[in-house]
Amino acid sequence: MRRKFLAVLSAVTAVSLLFSGCSLTNSIIKETEQQIEETKENLEKETEAIGEDLNKATEDMLNAFSGEGLETEEPTQEEIDQVKADEVAALIDAIYVQERTADTDAQCEAAKKAWDALTDEQKELVEGEEADPDYFGRDTGDAKLDDARNADEIGENEILVVSFGTSFNESRAEDIKGIEDALQEAYPDWSVRRAFTAQIIINHVQARDNEFIDNVDQALERAVNNGVKNLVIQPTHLMHGAEYDELMDALANYEDKFESVAVAEPLLGEVGSDATVINADKKAVAIAVADAAAKDAGFDSIKAMQEAGVALVLMGHGTAHEAKVSYSQMQTQMQELGYDNVFIGTVEGEPEETACENVIDAVAEAGYKTVVLRPLMVVAGDHANNDMAGEDEDSWLSMFNASGKFDKIDTQISGLGRIEEIQKLYVAHTKDVLK
Repeated sequence: MRRKFLAVLSAVTAVSLLFSGCSLTNSIIKETEQQIEETKENLEKETEAIGEDLNKATEDMLNAFSGEGLETEEPTQEEIDQVKADEVAALIDAIYVQERTADTDAQCEAAKKAWDALTDEQKELVEGEEADPDYFGRDTGDAKLDDARNADEIGENEILVVSFGTSFNESRAEDIKGIEDALQEAYPDWSVRRAFTAQIIINHVQARDNEFIDNVDQALERAVNNGVKNLVIQPTHLMHGAEYDELMDALANYEDKFESVAVAEPLLGEVGSDATVINADKKAVAIAVADAAAKDAGFDSIKAMQEAGVALVLMGHGTAHEAKVSYSQMQTQMQELGYDNVFIGTVEGEPEETACENVIDAVAEAGYKTVVLRPLMVVAGDHANNDMAGEDEDSWLSMFNASGKFDKIDTQISGLGRIEEIQKLYVAHTKDVLK
């Protein structure tokens, strides 16, 4: 419209110049003035219309942001519950990680605070990539019975007990603390401290129970800051596997910080080249766990258990690491001891013969109808409670029952760390390097 108005003005100017110095007729002047007036009126009308449209568009936009003029439904209580549960699940997943960061402490606190704010109904809805209602809700025993062993004032001599760890409070106190206590009693002139290699577990225990456990780097930094001169590391790992390798990698960054550093053997000692290689450590472990299992099952010995037609299945973790041959060696060790009713399996099914379905076949072919399942692990934690004795269809208890090959399946939720003979073996390994 502005262009039309200017065009008319230009025409008037042109006419004025054309007739400059001449007499214009009244009719031409009048017609031109009328066109200008009509154009101005049209321009004002169209400008006013544009303004009204603009005001309406602005109002609609503001209403969209404010919600006015829109038809919305109030969320249901079920929808509100799910949103709140999903928020907590996301917070749990954020701390279910293997790397500690500057935000970890705040994230742990936020996750627990958000969980505590949920109703019982909302807690049951928590489900994430790793999160579930059991993360905070499961009763795993009294955390106050444990000792994080993260105190300063260590002195010059430290024994650092390095474990994978567990979030099951009872097992942590019975199994890991049991080993640590035995070492402290055996070597009172040394300060026993703790480190876990699993940050996922450290975060879980910290968020749920407000118990702060050092990871390996934190424990080594603590030793340096406390002026430790002589450091002995006692791994509670079963073998020279992936966790042991990671420990050695971490230690390499600190070895020049101490006057002396020594690393004791893990539970089963040296690995060996093949399934036939056994040693004194494997023999001691085999005897200790078989005797403990027999007594817990109500028998005087593993031989008496065998004569009664009861098989003992020991479930380890399993690994893709070359150290997995240790499980095959333990099976060889059981046979060497005459424990033909003892079978070694693994959660991961590595080595292949230790997979649950293969163990089921082996036990059935040996003619046993009654079976006792027990973990071949330092702790009786998540794997023992869920993968072995859980109610899900893929637990070992469920799969043994589903096979239809057995009359009775019992479970023993008990870690190796609480067995006195196992504790003595760790003490002996520490003694070997203290020499």
